[in-house]
Amino acid sequence: MVIALSALISCNKSFLDTENVTQASEQNFYKTPSDAFQALVGIYAGLKVANTNGFPMYSEILSDNAFGGGGYGDGKGLQLMDQFDPRVSPADQDMYSGAWADYYKTIYRANMLLKNISRVDWTGAEDKSKLYIAETRFIRAYCYFDLIRLFGNIPLLTAPSNDNIPQANPDSVYNIIVQDLKYAIENIPAVSYTQQAKSTYGRITKWAAEALMARVYLYYTGYYGKADLVGMVTKAQALSYTEDIITNGDFGLVSDFSTLWPAASLDRYEGEDNKETVFSIKYTYTGDWSGNSDGNSWMVLFGIRYGANAQITPYAQGWGGATVNPKLWNAYSIADSVRQKATIISIAGEGLPKGGTVSDIQKDQREYTGYCWKKYTPMSDAAGKSLAEKLGSPSFMIGQYQDYVSIRYADVLLMAAELGAANAQSYLDAVRRRALGAAFVTIPANKTNILTERQLEFAGEGIRYWDLLRQGIDVAASTIAETTTLLTGGCRQPQPLLPIKLILQKDCLRYLTRKSPYQTVL
Repeated sequence: MVIALSALISCNKSFLDTENVTQASEQNFYKTPSDAFQALVGIYAGLKVANTNGFPMYSEILSDNAFGGGGYGDGKGLQLMDQFDPRVSPADQDMYSGAWADYYKTIYRANMLLKNISRVDWTGAEDKSKLYIAETRFIRAYCYFDLIRLFGNIPLLTAPSNDNIPQANPDSVYNIIVQDLKYAIENIPAVSYTQQAKSTYGRITKWAAEALMARVYLYYTGYYGKADLVGMVTKAQALSYTEDIITNGDFGLVSDFSTLWPAASLDRYEGEDNKETVFSIKYTYTGDWSGNSDGNSWMVLFGIRYGANAQITPYAQGWGGATVNPKLWNAYSIADSVRQKATIISIAGEGLPKGGTVSDIQKDQREYTGYCWKKYTPMSDAAGKSLAEKLGSPSFMIGQYQDYVSIRYADVLLMAAELGAANAQSYLDAVRRRALGAAFVTIPANKTNILTERQLEFAGEGIRYWDLLRQGIDVAASTIAETTTLLTGGCRQPQPLLPIKLILQKDCLRYLTRKSPYQTVL
C-alpha cells in the first residue's frame, strides 16, 4: 500500500517547512519521529488541497450572499450550484467530485497515521504521539464536518480502506466527529495565543478544537432539530468550550476590521496569525504545475473578471465567480461602511476600472452585479503585475498565498452569545462596536440580532449558508429565494418570471426557489 506524503507549505509558513517526500510504503515508513512528522504534514497538506477545491466559495454561492458568476464561455456549473437545479448544466452534476475525492484522500492519510503511529520508535526523542494523533483527529473531524454538510449522507471510514462502502447514518459520522474533537481538546496543550511560538502558527490548537466543537453543536442541533449533539455534547458543554477560549485563549479583536484583510488595508494589514485567528488553513506562492499545490485557488474564482484594456489595481485578475448579491451590499448600514467596504468591492464605488471602461469588466462576466468579494481576492502591484507572480509563483492561478481563516475570534464571541453566555450582551457589543465605531448603539443580544450580525461579520468567509440551514429548511429556502429573470435574443432588459420551485441535488434542502441577479446583456 502506497501513500503520498507532500510538504504542506513553504518556509515562510512556520512549522510547515519541510522537504518534499515523494512516496513511501506502509512497510518501510512510520518508524522514526521524522516519519511521523512527515505523515502529519501530509495530512495538513491534504486539508489544504481539499479546501482549495472550493468549499468556502461553494458556501457563498449556495447562500443568499452571492450568485454563480463566471464567464460566458465557461460551463454553467456555478449556476447549477446557485440555482439548486441539475437541469441547468447536466454535464456538471459531478462538480463536487473533486472536493469529495480530496477530502477522502485526506481522511485516508489521517487513518493511515492513526493506524501506524504506534510503530514509531521515539527512543531518544520526545514522544509526541498523542499530540500528532490529536492534530490528525482534528483534521479528520474537520473533513467529515465539511463532507456531511455538503453531501448529507456519506461513507464513514475510520481505518485505511479502498473499499466502496455504503453511506452511514449521519449520527454515526457526528459521533466520530465529536470523539475526534474531544480527543484533540484533551490532548493538545492549552497554550494561549500570546504564549504560542511563532514557529507553531498554522498548527491546530486546543482552542481551534473547542471552537469547531461549538460550531458543530450549533449546526447539528439546529439543522437536525435536536437538543444535544448526538447525546455527547450538551448546550452547556458547548458554551463551556467557547468560554474557555474567551477566558484562557488570550485572543482578541483587532481594532480595525479592515486590517484583517490584505486587499482592504494594504500596508495596514495586521498580517497572518494575528490575535483574531483561532484557526487558519495556510497557503503560499511556491507551488508549481507538477502537482505541488500550495496556492489558494478558489481566491482566483472570487477575483474580478476583466478584459485586457481594464486596470483594476490593487486587485488582480480573477474568474468572476460568486458575484456578490446587491442585497448584501445594501444590508450594511451607513454606519457600517468600514465593514461593508472591507468585505465587498463596489466596481462603481471604487471607480473601477482605472483604465479602460466598465464594459471591459461586464462583457465576459456572467451574472454581473457590480460587486465582488474583497476579503479574498487576488492582488497586483501599481503596475498591474500579480503579487503572486512577483513573489515567484509561475502563475497567479496557483500562487494565491492568502491564508483561509476558518475560525475567527469574533465567531467564538458570537457563538458564545448565541449559546446563552452570561456575558452574551458584551460579546455581541464587542463585535458591533468594532464595526460601527462612534455610531455604535447597543441592541438586544437575541438570536435574531446575533444571526444578522453573523451575516454582516462573516460575509465571504463561507459561513452564511450553514447558518441559514441550521435555522431550518423553510427559513433557508425563503431567505435564498430570488425572482428569476429571462433574457432572450438581444433584449437588454430583464423580464421577470414567477418564482420556480426546484428540486435540489443535495440531501439537505428539498426545495428552493430559483434565484438570479439583475443582468445586462451586451
